[in-house]
Amino acid sequence: MSSEENRTITEAESCDELEKIEISLLLEGIYCYYGFDFRNYVSSSIRRRIWYRIRAERLKSVSSLQEKVLHDPCAMERLLSDFSIHISEMFRDPPFFESFRTKVVPLLQELPFVRIWHAGCSTGEEVYSMAIILCEAGLYHKTKIYATDMNENLLKKAKDGVYPLDKMEVYQDNYLLSGGTKNFADFFEVINDKAVFHPSLTQNVVFAQHNLATDHSFNEFHVIICRNVMIYFDRVLQNRVHGLFYESLCTSGILGLGGKEDIAFNNYSHYYEAFDSAQKIYQKMR
Repeated sequence: MSSEENRTITEAESCDELEKIEISLLLEGIYCYYGFDFRNYVSSSIRRRIWYRIRAERLKSVSSLQEKVLHDPCAMERLLSDFSIHISEMFRDPPFFESFRTKVVPLLQELPFVRIWHAGCSTGEEVYSMAIILCEAGLYHKTKIYATDMNENLLKKAKDGVYPLDKMEVYQDNYLLSGGTKNFADFFEVINDKAVFHPSLTQNVVFAQHNLATDHSFNEFHVIICRNVMIYFDRVLQNRVHGLFYESLCTSGILGLGGKEDIAFNNYSHYYEAFDSAQKIYQKMR
């Protein structure tokens, strides 16, 4: 290898190291000033979102983005929106909801009152899905659902329950595949080319801001649903969140995760048994 090639490699490594330092300082600054903790998110994922925001703001470096977000709360809101992963749909992964319908609901029917936590609820599609299942099972009247996310803008959208009308065909298919037997259109009204879900579905829902990376347990739950959120966390933060869920879940309570997530290889896995391993549904045994 020539000296010129060696010098090029050294310069590239130096740039990579400098960028890591810049990203670390940016995330530390956001945590110290705004209280949002992204320091233990998967580095490749967070880096992509940082550079997307750098280009969108017409900046040139991570350091320039740091300066902007620390002095401009609106810029921080835009970056927070980039960091908040909100890919969701109603009855997403229908076999999960079918399993919940057929296996978990019978357990809940034995309880005098049910508390469910949707952690990282995003724009609320899965919260409405759960409310529909509970209504159909005759359980909604004795259930309180806590729907939380760190992003207040997403929570507002979830609370409003207004979704694009062109998504309803997919949502209806998901609903039927999950075991739904009613006319899906009965759950919403069409207003100005939008699907507006009935307010009765959120009558027993509490929407609240909660940050899984920094906040603590706030109740004891019979069910915790956190799907496709922890895939963006590194191992340290995953352990932190699993500890939070363990503290928040009652004995014999149910934990539902996303298809690419697992209970294994964290500090709390030995406290659970697979309730439906294929659908990543687990039961806390002690």
